[in-house]
Amino acid sequence: MKKSKLFRKRHTFRRKKPILKSRYLWIIGLVLIASVSLFYFLTFSETFQIKNIVVTGEEKASKEEIILIVEGKLDKRLLFFKTKSIFFVNSKGIREDILNAFPQIAGVEISRGLPATLNIFVVERMGLLNWCQENNCFLLDNEGIIFEEASREIDLIKIIDKENARSLVLGERVIEKNFLLNILKLKSNLNDDLKLPIVEISIISNERLNIKTFEGWLIYFNPKEDLDWQTQKLDLVLEKQIPLEKREELEYIELRFGNQAFIKYQ
Repeated sequence: MKKSKLFRKRHTFRRKKPILKSRYLWIIGLVLIASVSLFYFLTFSETFQIKNIVVTGEEKASKEEIILIVEGKLDKRLLFFKTKSIFFVNSKGIREDILNAFPQIAGVEISRGLPATLNIFVVERMGLLNWCQENNCFLLDNEGIIFEEASREIDLIKIIDKENARSLVLGERVIEKNFLLNILKLKSNLNDDLKLPIVEISIISNERLNIKTFEGWLIYFNPKEDLDWQTQKLDLVLEKQIPLEKREELEYIELRFGNQAFIKYQ
């Protein structure tokens, strides 16, 4: 009888590499150290702490007050430390604070000048018209925003709002842009095309504008209707029906209704 042989399976054991000798762990550690070092350098290094604030574009707004507003938004606290790093500037917050503080400023552009300069460029509003309510007048820009108190006597065409009597706040939009564009178009038609200077525009309603000419008489327009056609009617009336010597006797010309133009003398 043959004896059966017993075979045992050989087991091989691999030695575990020490953790400190793992190539990938070293790479991860070096990347982590480099990242932390770079973050610390960019955040807390004196090289990138903002030292200069350069403001340009201002005319009426105070440069010193703008700089104070910017300085008040620079301090940040990270990891229990303060920083004024140029890489952590809150541009949106600075822009909003400047616009809220200065109604005469229409826009703010902020850029970084490495390593430590912050550039602030402001765009101020331009007064196109003089917006008046009773005894109060304000400069009005092309967006329909009032931004500065003004005298009634300044050399700009007055828009008198007889539709609203509420109190106004600087920086407020007091007229819709499309309505304002119609008024500016009408002003251009009369001044440039008809050579008829005007001094005052009264807003009676959304459908009626009373325009006072330099000669003292009035023209009634409907800004909701075709202003070119109303201007054409005015041109024909002045040319065909009203000689120059009779203009001083005019009280008004009514242009709001269809193809008709109604003339009233004093």
